[in-house]
Parts: sequence; C-alpha cells; structure tokens
Amino acid sequence: MIEKASIEDSNRKPRRAGRAIVVTSGKGGVGKTNISVNLAVALSQLGRKVTVMDADLGMANADVLCDLTLRSGLEDVVSGKKKLDEIAILAPGGFLLLPGAGGVPAIADLPQVQRNRLIDALARLEARNDYLIVDTGAGIGASVMGFVAAVERVLIVTTPEPTAITDAYAMLKTIRKRRPSTRARLVVNQVDSLSEGIEVHARIDQASRRFLGVGIGFAGSIPKDSQVPLAVRRRSPLLINSPKSAAAKAIRRLAASIDGSPIQETRSLLSFLTRS
Repeated sequence: MIEKASIEDSNRKPRRAGRAIVVTSGKGGVGKTNISVNLAVALSQLGRKVTVMDADLGMANADVLCDLTLRSGLEDVVSGKKKLDEIAILAPGGFLLLPGAGGVPAIADLPQVQRNRLIDALARLEARNDYLIVDTGAGIGASVMGFVAAVERVLIVTTPEPTAITDAYAMLKTIRKRRPSTRARLVVNQVDSLSEGIEVHARIDQASRRFLGVGIGFAGSIPKDSQVPLAVRRRSPLLINSPKSAAAKAIRRLAASIDGSPIQETRSLLSFLTRS
C-alpha cells in the first residue's frame, strides 16, 4: 500500500489504500522492467485491474517493451500539464501503463516537493486498482528511494552475477534503514537452475540476518530463456509473445502467488510473496 507522502511542514496524516508493489534493483540490466511488464500481464490475465507506473525517471522503457507510441509521459505530470489519468495508455495484455520520462535528466532527480506530489497522486490511483506496480530505476538515488519508502511491499530483482548480488544487498540495507517494516522479497532472474536461485537468495538472506537483524523473503526464480530477448526484439511482452516458455510460466506462478490464486503448474517455485 502506498503511504501518501509527507511534505515538510505538513500535518497531514498518512493514508493507506490497496495493494502497491515496487519493483526495484540495486543494479541496472537485471530484467526489472521486463518482470514488471509481464507480471502486470499475468495479473491482468487473472482478471485483476492493474496499472504499471514506469518510474524509471530519466531512462524509461516499459513503452518500448510493449511497442507503444507515446504522446505524453511523467514529465507532463510533473510540469503540471497533465494528470496521471490523462497519460495512462492501454498496454498489450490489458493493463494500463503510466509512461515514464525517457531521456529527461531533470526528471531523474526530482525535488522533494514534486516527488511527494507524484507519490500522493499514485496513492489516489492505487485505490482504483487491484494492483499498482511501480517500476523504479536502479540504485539508491533519492527518487528511487522515495518510491520504495512509500510502499509496504517491494520486490528486489537480482541475477546470479556477483555485482548484481552485492548491489541487491546494498538496496536491501538502504530499505531497512529507511523503512524497517517494508516487506521486501527477492526475485532471482536469469538462473540456470532452481537451486541457483535458492543459493543466491540464501547468500543475501544470511548476510541480511547477520548484519541487519532480519532476513529477506524469496519471491522465486526466473530461468534463463532464449524467448525473453526474442520478445524484447519483437517489442511484445513475453507472456503474449511466448506464453508457454519457461520464463513465462515462472512469472505466472509469481503472479498467482502474489494474488493468492491457485497455481496451475504441477511444480511451483519456492516461497513466493504472500497475499496481503
């Protein structure tokens, strides 16, 4: 749930609404946006009303994965030219996309007041959706952490690469300092096997328990799949382009677990997100 931003010198009480999930990462290039888009498709296929906000302010590309032509984006909202509802566009798979601001450096590090206004607008939007997925940029910059700190549930995406694991732990450490109550879960993308995903989670979980005093849940693994880059080149979400692929099945299991819906596959991945 998004907690409406508290602007300095404001006495407003936080407002809590429905289910919001921030998808973030410590390192870029781990497949975070791909997971956000396809998770939205999977939840939509379960009959849920889903909106995705591409909050990678400055390097947005969710629209590219969906082959959408944009007329406006978050820069228009921040400037006051548009409201969030006015920039929403229907994406393949049935979810609504709030396009980001590609290649606009000033948007990447919004002043606090503007960032808070955007978070407040998201809180109002969340109440009208079953799920609001916020796809942030990578790293622990002010804009990214502003979105992360505003919600209760966060998916941290990593890969088995050592640098990605290190940066995922750095992200987790920052989240724990900013908001200890956040329900953070780990998604290990591009694994060679289920055991590899379990091993990566165990490394981060053990470090977190030792140095931060609390572990991190395992949302699941997504296997390496040649259909993923093919779908990207075709500018079509994986679940539409290759619905029977191994990675697509893993994302559907993740969506079913988040939603609390029955998992149709005979074998599920370990320990997904639990329903609020």
